[in-house]
Amino acid sequence: MSERWNYQIKIGLFWGLFMSIMSVFMSEKTLAEEMGNSNIYWKLILNVVVGIFVMGYLFWKGKDPKNNSWSTFFKSNNKENEN
Repeated sequence: MSERWNYQIKIGLFWGLFMSIMSVFMSEKTLAEEMGNSNIYWKLILNVVVGIFVMGYLFWKGKDPKNNSWSTFFKSNNKENEN
């Protein structure tokens, strides 16, 4: 598996699990009620998929701002620092 996909999966799984856990603790239901509801599992799957494909990609592209040609969002003001 390529370095990019390893990185995206690692970041995406962390992000998806973190967001799922936080949504369980932020809800007004008890943990037992949340775990008994099937919606929490769909949220977990959705968060992991979004984490891998969206957040993992954005984090990967943001690792090297010089080669980031699709957006200026991750680019720092390196031109000011170079002068």
